[in-house]
Amino acid sequence: MNLLNSLKESILIGDGAMGTLLYSFGIDRCFEELNLTHPDDILHVHQEYIKAGADVIQTNTYGANYIKLSRYGLEEQVKKMNSEAVKIARKAARKDVFVVGSIGGIHGARFHSEPAEEIKRSFREQLYCLLLEGVDGLLLETYYDLDELTAVLKIAREVTNIPIITNVSMHEPGVLESGVSLAEALARLEDLGADVIGVNCRLGPYHVLKALETVPIPEKAFLSAYPNASLPEYRDGRLLYQSEPDYFKTFALHFRNEGVRLIGGCCGTTPEHIKALKEGVKRLKPLEKKKVKRQESFEIAERKQDDELTLFEKVKTKRSIIVELDTPKHLDTRTFFEGARALKEAGVDGLTLADNSLASARICNKTMASLVKRKIGLPSLVHITCRDRNLIGLQSHLMGLHILGIRDILAITGDPTKIGDFPGATSVFDVTSFDLIKLIKQFNEGVSFSGKSLKQKTNFHVATAFNPHVHHIGKAVERLEKKMACGADYILTQPVFSQEKIAGIREATKHIKAPIYIGIMPLVSARNAEFLHNEVPGIKLSDETRKRMAAADSEKAEGLAIAKELIDTAIQYFNGIYLITPFIRYEMTVALTKYIQQKTIEKQHALSTF
Repeated sequence: MNLLNSLKESILIGDGAMGTLLYSFGIDRCFEELNLTHPDDILHVHQEYIKAGADVIQTNTYGANYIKLSRYGLEEQVKKMNSEAVKIARKAARKDVFVVGSIGGIHGARFHSEPAEEIKRSFREQLYCLLLEGVDGLLLETYYDLDELTAVLKIAREVTNIPIITNVSMHEPGVLESGVSLAEALARLEDLGADVIGVNCRLGPYHVLKALETVPIPEKAFLSAYPNASLPEYRDGRLLYQSEPDYFKTFALHFRNEGVRLIGGCCGTTPEHIKALKEGVKRLKPLEKKKVKRQESFEIAERKQDDELTLFEKVKTKRSIIVELDTPKHLDTRTFFEGARALKEAGVDGLTLADNSLASARICNKTMASLVKRKIGLPSLVHITCRDRNLIGLQSHLMGLHILGIRDILAITGDPTKIGDFPGATSVFDVTSFDLIKLIKQFNEGVSFSGKSLKQKTNFHVATAFNPHVHHIGKAVERLEKKMACGADYILTQPVFSQEKIAGIREATKHIKAPIYIGIMPLVSARNAEFLHNEVPGIKLSDETRKRMAAADSEKAEGLAIAKELIDTAIQYFNGIYLITPFIRYEMTVALTKYIQQKTIEKQHALSTF
């Protein structure tokens, strides 16, 4: 008996969710561990699905790889878990039931930082464990990242000739999160040697069907569909799926009419759903031809060019000054706007507005950036942290920034919540700063996180932060290089308080072609200097600077003098100067702005008379 020969002649029924049943039994931990600790429970689930009519069952190994098991401290159990899972499935299966080894995607529906080589290594380990136990086929399921799936498919195809089922997952019907259409993605998988190509997870029967309507019947492979029972409902701390089995019976016929030959269930499905699928295609032959519905296409409007140059465009060619001005922690905005107007009159190129810096709640920087642009005519570089918004909030935020005409964004991780005014607040971190840069650049192509068309391209320029205050600056530069590879356009440094440090930054980053804004922050007092040095993450002052502030008769004047000395060095190496306003004392950054302009004019004059 051969799985592919059976698919040539018949519509086969797969099983349903393993985790859903175990969850309903009150089990809420690593499900794959149960292969070792509670094998009878896993055996019982397999038997129930076979009794319901499943022709193909999958091993309980979806997350039984080194990377996922390491989250539970079980990474050394990969071989044993996979081997036992196959044995349990074999014990449950009759002679006419196929056992396929399940290998789930690593990236899932979120960004992850696992390197591609580590994913491949983890995949190979699990793959060989399953092959050694003699599975009838492989099921590569729940892959949101097409590149990851194609990479592991190539590995599997090189070492085995057994049937391989590849199921992608979508956030939106008909398109993967990369923006690739389902039809194109499945065609790529077919070309790489997948024997069964299809969809599983995330979407219910209706949307999976809508997506498959755009997919032609493959020439060399077969189609599969493993929808979720429905969209989940969150009730009393538990996820519940409401789809009735009879609903699945109706869709079994619909899937057959779209050319699907392997139909199963994913999250929320039970033996009752599988029984309904079996009844829905009883005595029906596979479909050989179908009419393909045209993929809905969206025209993506090219981004309009702004008349005014962005901060990124300015700093590429000339001296550029930006000033950080914190939005208020209260609702009195008078001083903030006074400062913005004064800085505009002094000639700065733009403000840079932090996103709840030091994890303290302030007036939304997007709102203030919009008002500053409308009332004062000054553009802003808006910071976005990964700390405060999940993926839904980030996408909404980015769309809002685009609509408001804000074009410069600083993508940063964000200070930890425990240092701010709300130490009990939850940090989100759905994405890293690397992922956020990639997401913004994806928006510039008119594609949302889910892969759906935005119908218009954004035109953001992305800045990234660089912290030179580390023991080994080479490590910081390596991290910076990775950010540039993700798509960052230009760089802002943390405030620097040493002329030698500025020269060192230049030397360490001279191979990086992106423009750099060097951070300069005037000190207001000796106490301020000690606080920054000892308590603020990412900032270190030189011993000389601290001594000068401690010995000064006029601390504010000395702080300005030190800042001017730093500026003298900075303008030798960098076009961009990034002034940080201390405690909303904008008169200090106004004075420094005028100083920079004076020095720039003097330098230009000297060059013209040389």
